[in-house]
Order: sequence, then structure tokens, then C-alpha cells
Amino acid sequence: MVEIALDAMGGDHAPREIVRGALRSVEQGWLAREELILVGDEGRIAAELQSAGVDPKNFRVQHAPEVIEMGETPLDALRKKRASSIGIATELVATGKAAAVVSAGHTGAAVACAKLRLGTLEGIRRPGIAVSFDSLTGPAVLIDVGANVDCKPVHLFQYGLMGHAYARDVLGVKEPTVALLNIGEEEEKGNRLIKETADLYRSSGLPFVGNAEGQDVFRGKATVLVCDGFVGNLVLKTSEGMGEFLLQAFASELQAALTPEKAKEITRRIAQRIDYAEHGGALLLGVEGIVVIGHGRSDARAAASMLRTAKRYVSAEVNRHIVASLRATAAAQGGESPGASSSGDSPVRHDR
Repeated sequence: MVEIALDAMGGDHAPREIVRGALRSVEQGWLAREELILVGDEGRIAAELQSAGVDPKNFRVQHAPEVIEMGETPLDALRKKRASSIGIATELVATGKAAAVVSAGHTGAAVACAKLRLGTLEGIRRPGIAVSFDSLTGPAVLIDVGANVDCKPVHLFQYGLMGHAYARDVLGVKEPTVALLNIGEEEEKGNRLIKETADLYRSSGLPFVGNAEGQDVFRGKATVLVCDGFVGNLVLKTSEGMGEFLLQAFASELQAALTPEKAKEITRRIAQRIDYAEHGGALLLGVEGIVVIGHGRSDARAAASMLRTAKRYVSAEVNRHIVASLRATAAAQGGESPGASSSGDSPVRHDR
């Protein structure tokens, strides 16, 4: 049985929408009640379950009286609030009592907690947040979207390696390709970080297709688009804002041209492709365990989607595939860890 720890206190609309999302995931048949562990203030969670007409005794609740607020510094907050919902939820994974943790709360705290309590996978220097979306040519992955804003070449190289394994083994893309997000397609374009990372890719054996510009993100030039967390977060949030604008514009025009029922159906289908609430959150790649990070604005629908995809990630054994890919790449380079000679970065411990 797959058990998932849900940070019920994480998010702008927690615990109400998060708890409702847990109930929705059960109603949809995506998870069984026994597979859920609701982590947070026991009294508030019980009150939300009761308001939804559900007996709190029907769900497992792990009491966590503290919440890390969005304005707090992650590491300081984790040290001061040892009984935080994200901390206790992550500890359940670290101790083997859950296979995954899901949170729509403080992203920095979720990443820091995962690194400290779960550790990184064998050979991985820094974890990265991968978000999947639809492009014109099929599924695509953007990594990193916020875990690491100060990157070295080895970090960006390993993001591509992890994203490639994720696209192939989770999204089902048979032959994923990798590109670096840059200000131009030409090899001479970009800063030192991009150029040194490109050199690592060219000597790695990964299917590297060069640089991709901003307009290539949704055109599908590559399956995996790699960037640092600063750039990736800007791309992600700009895309979300543009998506919301276009959806509202389309809906307005369709309502004027079609019957209300037809306009609503077409709008719904478009929303399923571009709405973050339908895509189930982002996966923190590179840590020992499954960590799904959701949008702070997540409602019940988004929370349910996160739980559904968390279970999918566990079943896909994405971490095993990442480690295998890293070992294969190292073997192809004579046993040296990819990028080790040029990164200047010391390995991150991956023991718990």
C-alpha cells in the first residue's frame, strides 16, 4: 500500500481546501483513505472533516501544531519550528512511514526540509523542481523552477539528466531531448554558466539539442528545458499569468460566438491543458523520497491532483531511474562523476 503524507496546513487556503482535496482524491478513486496521512493541527483538520460531513476517525491524522509561514526564512523556521506540518510530513517519509510528501506551503521550507531530512540521491549535488506541461509536440519538462537560484554547471547538467529520466520513465516520452534555456540559439550566446554547462552536455552522451529561447518553451523544441531556479520561476509564473489571461480571453470570445453549453465545454478542455490545478504540482527531483510541491493558491481540485500524481510518481520509481542514468553517464565518462572536474562544487551528502 502506498502511503502519502499530506501537509494539510500548507497553502493560502489551508487547511480547508487541502482537506477537501484529500476527500476529493478518495471520491475520485485516486487514493484509498488508508493511503492518506493528514499532517497538521489535529483540531483544525477534524473540524474541516466534520464540516464536510466526514467522521474524523475515518482518516489518519498526524498532529503537527506549528506552521511555517510564507515570510519566514526556511532554515531558521525549520530550526525554530520542529513540530511544523512540513517537517513532520517529511519525517514520515524519512522514517519509512510514508512513500511521499505533498505540500502547497512554503516552497523553500519544503526543499530545505527534504534536503536535510531525506538527503540527496547518490551522486546528485542539488535537487531541482521539475514541472511538466503540454507543448505543441507533446509532454515537456522545465527544471529548475525555484529550488536553486545560484547554480554551477554540474547542477544544470544533472537537472537535464534527471529531467530526461523523468520524461522517459514517468511521462512516457520514448526519446526525450534536452536543451538549455538561453537568450539565443547560437553556441556563442549566453553567460559563462550556460556555455560551460553546454560543454558538459556535449561530452555526456545525453540527447542534447543545444540552446532554446523563450519562445521555444511551448513550441516543443526539446522535451526537457534546463535553467536555474531564478529563471525557471520567472518563466513558470509568467506562463501561468499568460495562461489565465488567454483562457479568460478565449472564454469571452467563445461565449459571444457559441451557445453557452458549447462555450463552456471548449473552455473546460482548454483549461485542462493549461491550468496548473490539473497538472498535480511539481516534483522535487534528486532527493531520497518523493516530494510534490504545489502552488500556494492550490484549491481542493489542485490538492487532489497533487495526491494523484504523487502516487503515480511512487509507482514509476523515478528515483531508481535517475540513479541508474547517473551511473551510466559516469561509466561512459570513465567512472568520473559528470561535471566533477569543472564544477568546483563538493558533493552533497546523501545519507539521512
